[in-house]
Amino acid sequence: MSEKYYTYEIDAVTFQLQEACDFTWLRKLGKVFKVFDQQDSGNLSFGVEKEGQKYFVKFAGAKPLTYDGNPQDAITRLIEAIPLYKDLRYEALITLVSHFEVGSGYVAVFDWFEGECLHSHWLFTGEAKLSHPESPFYRYKQLSVKKRLASLDVIFSFHEHVELQDYVAVDFYDGSILYNFTSDETRICDIDIYRLKPTVNDVGENFWGSTRFKSPEEFILGAPIDEVTNVFNMGATAFVLLGGATDRSFAKWEASQALYDVALRAVCPEREQRYRNVAEFILAWDKVGLV
Repeated sequence: MSEKYYTYEIDAVTFQLQEACDFTWLRKLGKVFKVFDQQDSGNLSFGVEKEGQKYFVKFAGAKPLTYDGNPQDAITRLIEAIPLYKDLRYEALITLVSHFEVGSGYVAVFDWFEGECLHSHWLFTGEAKLSHPESPFYRYKQLSVKKRLASLDVIFSFHEHVELQDYVAVDFYDGSILYNFTSDETRICDIDIYRLKPTVNDVGENFWGSTRFKSPEEFILGAPIDEVTNVFNMGATAFVLLGGATDRSFAKWEASQALYDVALRAVCPEREQRYRNVAEFILAWDKVGLV
């Protein structure tokens, strides 16, 4: 028996959903020029333009083809994420413009950033992400080490800010990084499940996050998720953007030995061997610099 899908054509985009959904509210926000319909979070997102201004519109309440959860759960997560974008407001974080309820769900509107997601899984999966000449991740890896270090500085700085606001990053990975290849600007997006401290791993092995970035405690039910966890996340980010991702050998590392040593300590499996917090990690990273 063939499955039934619902096809929608709105302005310049076409997409399919598992269930029918009302999008009359979307037309008031502007002309749709892009759709992001391959997210497993349950969100359906759009690029819209109105009076020369572009916006990123995140909607929870539909059932994308790649989502096997309950749309109501996605709605709850998006509503709970709104305070995060206010509390963690920062130059490097995409800017929340407005948010509101619609008949079929909830909407969050952000300023548009002309950047590309480093984990564009809806376009480049598997080996294509790493080697296709048009893949944002591949193109990022072709940037000079100096440019990537500047980009990492933005990421680290934001997470020091997160730490200062008594939050911890949860589910940060390269899909949370946007890069503008023209202006060499880096932005952070999708912080929807960052948490206030104190918090613990309340899921177990399947705690939120990519295995390329997760610390050992992010696989253990009841383990603390804190600033020491985020030190690991930042070290893992350095290895993804400057090295061989989960192959953390020096042979795959593209920066200095001194920076490698700092990153390696950050991803130490034993929590007590890591830096105590992101601020201390940044201090060590900056101290060795471009040696």
